[in-house]
Amino acid sequence: MNRVRKLLLALIATAVTALLDGGAIAASPRAASPDDGARAVEVAAGVYLVQGASGEVDSSNLGRIGNAGFIVGDTGVVAIDTGTSYRHGVALLALIRRLTDKPVRLALITHTRQEFLFGAAAYREQAIPIHMQRKAAALMQARCERCLKTLKQVLGDDAMQGTSMFKPDQEYEQTHVIDRIGRRIQVLYYGHSSGPGDVAVLDVQSGVLFAGGLLDELRIPDVQDSDIDGWTRALQALRQLPIKLVVPGHGPAVSAKVIESVAHYLTRLQARVLELLRSGAALSEVPDAVALPEFALWDQYDTIHRRNASILFVRFERDQMFRRAGSQD
Repeated sequence: MNRVRKLLLALIATAVTALLDGGAIAASPRAASPDDGARAVEVAAGVYLVQGASGEVDSSNLGRIGNAGFIVGDTGVVAIDTGTSYRHGVALLALIRRLTDKPVRLALITHTRQEFLFGAAAYREQAIPIHMQRKAAALMQARCERCLKTLKQVLGDDAMQGTSMFKPDQEYEQTHVIDRIGRRIQVLYYGHSSGPGDVAVLDVQSGVLFAGGLLDELRIPDVQDSDIDGWTRALQALRQLPIKLVVPGHGPAVSAKVIESVAHYLTRLQARVLELLRSGAALSEVPDAVALPEFALWDQYDTIHRRNASILFVRFERDQMFRRAGSQD
């Protein structure tokens, strides 16, 4: 009996050594260690925020700059946004499972920016369905292969191992209610706003709003995909909601006053860009001439703000040209 036992132990030791020597454990995406920088903070009963870092995607933050979160109900969990990579998705699921053994029923992606998308691979691996607004999903399919290639160049193959493009399991058109976890959750779509398919998510029980691309806290909002008029209407709609706390797309959880901060920035940005256009400024002059000192301490002021100004200048210039052409007709 002792001889059989020793033989079995020797066989097990040999197998483990072979695995370690061959690097099979380290090479498997499933064995990727959770992101040590990720931690879940309970911002209301059963509602958790996993806050991203400030700044742009780089090797120091491994791309984890966008917020994610989850809501725990009586019968399950809804995850909100999935991180920048498979690795981040694994870390987010590990955080959820440390806090509850209730099943994750679905993951909602609020908008089409790389830091919210690509962790979806880890959720799909666990057969957790991914939900996206139809226009957001279409925008992702149109351009995010390129996003993924850029992320791999910036972060490296190791950080992005296991990360891939995907299609959502369910696409939807309009505002709707999710009632699959014993807790009422509203998915709010206001049309093209900060992006063509951007949504916010309201946990009715706590009054916590996951704002996605609609709101950032002390970070310059990105107008690249926006319809400013539609965004303004969406912000007005948010003002009517019984919001007790906002989880923005970037930055810490804050009060609903963040709605006014973002609205004020958009108003001041448009006004300043229009001033430059009417003064005859050239596009090349705009990034340096568009200073708005009251926002100078916001994250990405030196990058996204300058780009925002150029984007709006081109839009306003185009609209002006069309109006002139129409008046001549």
